[in-house]
Amino acid sequence: MGILDFLFGNKSEKIQDFKERGAVILDVRTKNEYEQGAIPRSKHIPLQQLQSHLNKVKGWNKPVVTCCASGVRSGSAAALLRNNGVEAMNGGGWMSLHKKWEA
Repeated sequence: MGILDFLFGNKSEKIQDFKERGAVILDVRTKNEYEQGAIPRSKHIPLQQLQSHLNKVKGWNKPVVTCCASGVRSGSAAALLRNNGVEAMNGGGWMSLHKKWEA
């Protein structure tokens, strides 16, 4: 176990746990970014619009794994969701998450 795993937990294991519980992947990039490539079956709500779509996300009744290009916007999205009662985690960049999700 590396020091980062010790401090923050193993992200791959947490992603696997969320996946096993039927989590939804929420991509918070811009429409243009999303259209250039995304994880199949992911939902798309740009970060700037997430606040106004909270009830929609809550209605999914599932854990949420957020992603973006690098992990910065998805971190903000996950925090916003958690602060509003949604079980959420930052999955980081979408390409990296896609590899972990399909593994």
